[in-house]
Amino acid sequence: MTSIIFLGLVFTIFLLFFRKSRKVKPSKNLPPGETGWPILGETLDYVRRPAEFIRDRMVRHSHDVFQTSLAGEKIAVFCGPLGNKFIYSNEDKFKPWLPHTFVKALSLKSIDRDIPSLKLFVEQLLNFLKLESLQQYVHVMDSKTRDHVEMYWVPYDEVKVQFLSKEFTFELICLLSFNFHEIDQVKELAERFNTLVKGLLSVPVNLPGTQYNRAMKASKAVRDKLIDLIRKKKLALLENGMHNRDQEIQDDLLTRVLRASDKEGVAFEDDELAGLILGVLFAGLYTSSSAITFVISHLAEYPHVYARVLQEQLAIAKSKRKGELLTWKDIQKMKYTWNVVCESMRLIPPAPGGFREAITDLSYAGFTIPKGWKVHWNFYSTHKDPKYFPNPEKFEPSRFEATMQPNTFVPFGKGQHMCYGNEYARIKILVFLHNVVTRFRLSKANPDEKLIYTPDPVSAEGLRIRLLPH
Repeated sequence: MTSIIFLGLVFTIFLLFFRKSRKVKPSKNLPPGETGWPILGETLDYVRRPAEFIRDRMVRHSHDVFQTSLAGEKIAVFCGPLGNKFIYSNEDKFKPWLPHTFVKALSLKSIDRDIPSLKLFVEQLLNFLKLESLQQYVHVMDSKTRDHVEMYWVPYDEVKVQFLSKEFTFELICLLSFNFHEIDQVKELAERFNTLVKGLLSVPVNLPGTQYNRAMKASKAVRDKLIDLIRKKKLALLENGMHNRDQEIQDDLLTRVLRASDKEGVAFEDDELAGLILGVLFAGLYTSSSAITFVISHLAEYPHVYARVLQEQLAIAKSKRKGELLTWKDIQKMKYTWNVVCESMRLIPPAPGGFREAITDLSYAGFTIPKGWKVHWNFYSTHKDPKYFPNPEKFEPSRFEATMQPNTFVPFGKGQHMCYGNEYARIKILVFLHNVVTRFRLSKANPDEKLIYTPDPVSAEGLRIRLLPH
């Protein structure tokens, strides 16, 4: 009976929105496209097959820009390198945007960077993630990776890489963000966080039993834990002196933010700061763990590529004393390995792209994008275009030895709102690969394992990899 009432309620809401949507009469000057179903729009089609979604609509509507509806919003999708360039070079015409379900589930009070508290948080995040700062953390990342590989890889003949890379990435970001390293509690936090993320693109119906309802409950549990950690950190800083150390480079992100807040006289509510930290966890988890997963997938699939990566990594290992940790200078030597990472991200982007909101009417390619519309740039509009990447389905890392045409390969975005964590992701991925490749030869347990999009890429079986120690 409950399920019948629920379906009836959803159907009633659907009809109401359907009637409302029929009243909309778009201008002839809007980009061509379709809005799909009421409420849902074309979200489900986009989530299930993002690459085909973009290519199909570029052919059917426009190679420059088309409209769609995602997460209940009108979206203008900019295509190709010129579309990317338009967004990256006109930052004053856009502001950050996330779907309402994301903002609510991640407990973000606002993403308006003009708010003093958010501005201060972003400044400290940028300082934390700048290259000069991250260089000091290479040995920490290497140490944690060694421990992870020793515990979860070495004892086994086969592993599920997607699960392990996600687990490792979450542990590392908890350590660096707020010095949280109790393994059992980190695992519990990660489990709730994964439940939260699964509901971000679900239908936003907050009724018992729905995925969105489970996500909101998980969000509260994660937020409550973060608030507890924030309060303990504040108390510890007050007891030990807010500014009793000069070497702030050794501080975790939360400590930096709290010290800056005290110094600048900018107050954070505990729940506001918890939401911002939660956003950092989200941003730092799925893209880099996905990149690690599919680089290892490609290394297992292409022995000649693996052999070159192994050669490069062994040369670095041989230059070190026994037990000596990696340094920034070692990362700089991993040139071919990074080309492999880039080629993997080209073929299987860890995320589909990025979003903004137009703060003024825009004109592009003869069309008008009204103020308030959301805009989306998408990696799939260039990454497999033979015009920019000859023989695009071939895995060929050496293509990155040449100069790329501008705005064709932008896995971290570009411009003022480029992904803050691009250098963090690069170092983490390379450190992880060094520790795996120098320990094992790799092969796929199931060469036919399917790839599923959510819209982020997911291996159907978690990417089962057989390990053969050197």
